[in-house]
Amino acid sequence: MSSYNIITLNEFISTRQANFPYAKGELTRLLHYIGLASKIVNKKVNKAGLVDILGEAGNTNVQGEDQKKLDVFADEEFIKALKASGECCGIATEEQDEIITFDEEMARDGNYVVCIDPLDGSSNIDVNVSIGTIFSIYRRKSKRGERAQLYDFLQKGTEQVAAGYVIYGSSTMLVYTTGHGVNGFTLDATIGEFCLSHPNIKTPKAGKIYSINEGNYAHFPDNVKKYIKYCQEIDKPTSRPYSSRYIGSLVADFHRNLLKGGIYIYPQTAKDRNGKLRLLYECNPIAYIAEQAGGKATDGNTRIMEVEPESIHQRIPFYTGSEDMVNKAESLN
Repeated sequence: MSSYNIITLNEFISTRQANFPYAKGELTRLLHYIGLASKIVNKKVNKAGLVDILGEAGNTNVQGEDQKKLDVFADEEFIKALKASGECCGIATEEQDEIITFDEEMARDGNYVVCIDPLDGSSNIDVNVSIGTIFSIYRRKSKRGERAQLYDFLQKGTEQVAAGYVIYGSSTMLVYTTGHGVNGFTLDATIGEFCLSHPNIKTPKAGKIYSINEGNYAHFPDNVKKYIKYCQEIDKPTSRPYSSRYIGSLVADFHRNLLKGGIYIYPQTAKDRNGKLRLLYECNPIAYIAEQAGGKATDGNTRIMEVEPESIHQRIPFYTGSEDMVNKAESLN
């Protein structure tokens, strides 16, 4: 492809600005800064084996999980970038106990809040497995010019104006939606730009991949056990069973299934009765992308984006992927 035919992320966002006449370029600028921060994190991810940035940071986040050094770095970079954008009045991040509100005049006038998991799948950092960033953007409910409030973040997923993820793998991709389809951009290291590589992504209505941590099988509810058995059975002599593929990084597992067709399940268990994934940082943004690509996302019964958030670190069971597969899993309840 000629370099003259390349569409960069910033160009693409700008051409779509007409979809948001109320935004006046604000959302465009905010997405630009998220892309910028992800490039900085990507460089650190690529160099992680060469510098002192792997391993534990010596802190524990609000989830009770040991923070990796790269987790802390990513958290700091996204906070700095969102603050610098001037369009974000506050951020809720998986790594922080409370919401972060920006007190600078320009930031207080920002029209958006961001919920973000700065580095998803960080337990895989030390073994060079794909990890990612997940983000979700909402228009604030509080008055512009004042500090953001907790209720700005506790909005249903249906109120999202944009959501996306970055996957740091063999190539680095940014995938996002603003409610007008899903588009993917691959980072071209030679020019330092995300370039449109996967326009108008549509996930298959059915697939052959199921992604679940079967090591927890004994603790799964009966309906999930039934679905796993269903996936392992051969219905006809000429058919083959579903393939089990589980990386342990939500971004990586979802990205593969989005493109190839499949289902991702992280159910409630005997240990984690409310599930383990976070509604605001992980489930809502991934659900928005799934639905915009023609897929489905539920907690096993209820549409994820219809769930009313009660706290910024709320956990919830999560079923997402190809529509037919999610419907089948739900039918076994």
